[in-house]
Amino acid sequence: MSRQLSERITRLAGPTPLVRRLSAQSVLSAFGDGVFLTGSAVFFTQIVDLSPAQVGLGLTIAGVVSFFLAVPLGKLSDKYGARRVWAIASLIEALLYIAWLAVGGIYTFIAMMILLEAVQVGSRAARNAYRFDIFPREERVSSNAYFRAARNVGYTFGALLAGIALATNSNDVIRAVPLITAGLLLLNAVLVSRLPAAVHAATEEAAESALEAAFEDAGDKQSALRNRGYLFMSICGGVLATHQVLLNVVIPLWLVEETDAPRVLLAWLFGTNTVMAVALQVAAARGITTVADSLRAQRRGAVFFMLSCGIVLVTHDTIGWVTIVLVWVGHVTVTGAELFQSAGEWGLQAELSDPNRRGEYQGVSQLGHTIGSVWAPAAYTFLAMEWGAQGWLVIAAIVLVAAVAIHPASRAAERHIERMTPAPRPAPEPA
Repeated sequence: MSRQLSERITRLAGPTPLVRRLSAQSVLSAFGDGVFLTGSAVFFTQIVDLSPAQVGLGLTIAGVVSFFLAVPLGKLSDKYGARRVWAIASLIEALLYIAWLAVGGIYTFIAMMILLEAVQVGSRAARNAYRFDIFPREERVSSNAYFRAARNVGYTFGALLAGIALATNSNDVIRAVPLITAGLLLLNAVLVSRLPAAVHAATEEAAESALEAAFEDAGDKQSALRNRGYLFMSICGGVLATHQVLLNVVIPLWLVEETDAPRVLLAWLFGTNTVMAVALQVAAARGITTVADSLRAQRRGAVFFMLSCGIVLVTHDTIGWVTIVLVWVGHVTVTGAELFQSAGEWGLQAELSDPNRRGEYQGVSQLGHTIGSVWAPAAYTFLAMEWGAQGWLVIAAIVLVAAVAIHPASRAAERHIERMTPAPRPAPEPA
């Protein structure tokens, strides 16, 4: 029985040893993140002694700073190697969590948040660049699906451990939360440093000499920011990714303020989302390799997103079990949007990034994602809570516009890559 369980867990972790190894890393990293994220509100207010407004100010400032650092930090992976930058950033991040115990007051809090956010931005860019480099084209999206499912498992473990710490109502135990996170992330840094070196796919290796020659002549023309189609595609992707705002902010507020559904339903909603993300993400990503496949997944995600808006908006006027079922179905459909949109986004990033500038392109992806989504919490909350049904329709219309616009943007990015990436030079004829 134990052997069968072990084999099943192995299959769920991925089809190859490398995928399973990176899935384990994803669980460990998310475990550490989940512990601190769950306990952070109490830690900031009770231990650091900040007001909620000060916490929000620090997070906003850190987000603004990271916005401007996304592309420069992404370039580090291209210059020094994605695995090396990822490992170093992971180590620095772990050490910063230890430093949380020395933070006191708003100014040191803001400084710490800026440092942590910058390190995390660089780490994400390096991590994603490494994943795209280490796998052949046909495995890039499917492997990321395993990693996303693994991260959801890790976040769940982290939330459970932090929940135990919070249940003690002891400040001494709460002070240990960042130390637990630091310990887990130190292990994560060791694991990342021992990953195999990434090697470009054969077609990329064949083009290497031609690319190097092109860089010498093209100069700044190779910059990821010059690929306007890719930047606009990333902005549209950020809009389509605002399903997270519905999941975590708008639907919970709507449930509490505008429906008669019991608040305990929130726990079931988030539980359903986690289970679906773990069980269905790989299936949602299956078969996605090309740009056309990725855009198809983005369309499916947008349909689920808009369907969720249509379902939730009617719950203002329903009562009892009808409300409960409809809110739950609305949350299920927006989770479907999350699954397909994520898979489509991985495919577009993998296919439309310059192989020799993947770190920089990941920085542009983060930049565009921020532009496309930073406004959504305030805008969506206002639209839903103040405009009611009409507001939900406006949200759906915003998603529809982004779903339409991402197609020409992606094709423009594709043309830019084809134009700026020369074909490999033919081998010389034998004498």
